[in-house]
Amino acid sequence: MEILEQAAQVLHEEAQAIEQLITTLNQSFVNAVNMILACKGRVVCTGMGKSGHIGRKIAATLASTGTPALFMHPGEGVHGDLGMITEDDVVLAFSNSGETGEIISILPSLRRIGAKLICLVGKPESTLAKNSDVVLLAQVEREACPLGLAPTTSTTVALALGDALAVCLLERHHFTPENFAVFHPGGSLGRRLLLTVENIMHGGDDNPVVHKGATVRDALFVMTEKGLGATSVVDEEGHLIGLVTDGDVRRGLDSGSNFLEWPVEDMMTNMPRTITKDKLAAEALHVMEKNQPRPITVLPVVDGDGHALGIVHITDLLRRGIV
Repeated sequence: MEILEQAAQVLHEEAQAIEQLITTLNQSFVNAVNMILACKGRVVCTGMGKSGHIGRKIAATLASTGTPALFMHPGEGVHGDLGMITEDDVVLAFSNSGETGEIISILPSLRRIGAKLICLVGKPESTLAKNSDVVLLAQVEREACPLGLAPTTSTTVALALGDALAVCLLERHHFTPENFAVFHPGGSLGRRLLLTVENIMHGGDDNPVVHKGATVRDALFVMTEKGLGATSVVDEEGHLIGLVTDGDVRRGLDSGSNFLEWPVEDMMTNMPRTITKDKLAAEALHVMEKNQPRPITVLPVVDGDGHALGIVHITDLLRRGIV
C-alpha cells in the first residue's frame, strides 16, 4: 500500500469511528456532565498507557476551561497517590478494555473514599463499566493499526469524547475568553485578552501633543522628538480636535508651498478615530486594521470627555504579540 493511501485510510477509519460515536451519545453523557457540574471537588482523571496519555490531556483541557481537574497515575495511586482523592471528587477513568489491572485494583479504595466514578471505556460489560456510576461508551470496531494492536482509533475516539465533555462543561460554567486568559497568561491569547490600551499607550511626557494655533513646523518637531510619527492636536482645555501624521507632512511636501508655516489645523485630520484606555489592546488593533479607506498606524487615546491621554502605535501592539 502506498504511503499516502495508507495515511488516508487511517484518517478515514478514525474519522468514521468519531462519526459512529455521535450516534451512540445518550443520557449517560448528560448524567456525566451533570455529575461533574454538581461536584464540589475536582475531576481526577486516571488511565494507564496510551489511555493515560489521553486522560492527562483531558485533565489539562478541563482545568484550563473552568473545571478543576488533575491527573493521577493509577500505578502511583496504589502506592499512596489515592490520598489526593476526596469524597467530593469525581474520578474519570480511561480504559479501552475496562480491565486495566491498575485501575481495577483501586476501585475498592475509591468506593471507600466515597468519590463518584465515571468511566470512558470500549467494553460495556467490563469490570470497570460494571463498577462505575456513569459509563461513557467509546466503542470502536477495530484499531487503525494494521496489526490491530496499537491503540489508535480507540484513543482518538476517547480523546474526542473527552473534549466533548470538557466543552459542554465550559458552556455550562459560562466560561469566557477573559477567564481563559487568566489561566493562560503566558500564551498569545492571554496577551490579547489581558492587555488594555492603558498598558501599552504612550502617555504623560511621552504623549505627542501640540495645541491649536501651532504651526506644522511645531508639530514636526514634536513628532520627531517623540518618535511616533504622529501628534495629537488639542484645544485650550486639552480636548482632542485633530491628528497630524508623518504621512500628512509628506503630502505637504508635494504641495510645493511653505507648508511648514501653515497652522496645524490646516493639515490635521479632524476628529480622527480614537479609543479609550480601558479598551482591550486587541480592539485597538482591530480599529487600526479596519479603518476606511485605509488602515492606520496610530490611534489617539482619549478619556470620556475627549481629553487627549496618549497614543497607541501599531508597532507597540505587534511587539506585545497582539496579532
